[in-house]
Amino acid sequence: MSELIPDVSLIDNAEERVPVVLVLDCSGSMGGEPIAALQQGLAAMDADLKGDPKAARSVRVLVVQYGGDDEVEVGQWQDVMDFAPPRLVANGRTPTGSAMQRALDEIESQKEELRRNGIAYKRPLIYLMSDGVPTDDFEGASARSLAAEAANKVAIFPIAVGDDADQGILSKFSARGALHLDGLNFKELFLWLSASVKVVSQAAQGQAVQLPPTSSWASTTV
Repeated sequence: MSELIPDVSLIDNAEERVPVVLVLDCSGSMGGEPIAALQQGLAAMDADLKGDPKAARSVRVLVVQYGGDDEVEVGQWQDVMDFAPPRLVANGRTPTGSAMQRALDEIESQKEELRRNGIAYKRPLIYLMSDGVPTDDFEGASARSLAAEAANKVAIFPIAVGDDADQGILSKFSARGALHLDGLNFKELFLWLSASVKVVSQAAQGQAVQLPPTSSWASTTV
């Protein structure tokens, strides 16, 4: 059980954390150029955050991949300085609801672990990216997501990828709605994500932050 295995990074590094979950659609429709661009974007974010000493020690990342036979693959929480982007493989269906339920569960478990180790944390962030329509029951997950946001437990950023993504459904996961990726500009998206996370990590506890503009990667049309 995870509570019996101490996380050495939480013992060696008492820096206030910013938990970040990347919920990535790896269904079959992401195959080819899209999954390659997503992989490159993830690598760009990793390099950018590692280049910031504050972010490298305070940003804590978890990758949730979903696809296959309505399968959800959950990685391990790691500080950016220890993080290695996983290899992404596109196949199968789009269980967005299950992926978000797992992401929300992981957020609560991570907060508990941080509290247990006496480490302060900022409000966690979830970035949900999908290029299709959910193939599972997503209504429970979207309602839970909205409730978690309303209670200030998490901030959720849904992002629609490609012309077949249902921006309306993705908008149900956050009161702020969903943005739409312009083409395959994953690198620009992930660099924006990195810049946003750095702003959050550098802010004082409770301080309102202004995130960078999304104009470098977001499309105004679907």
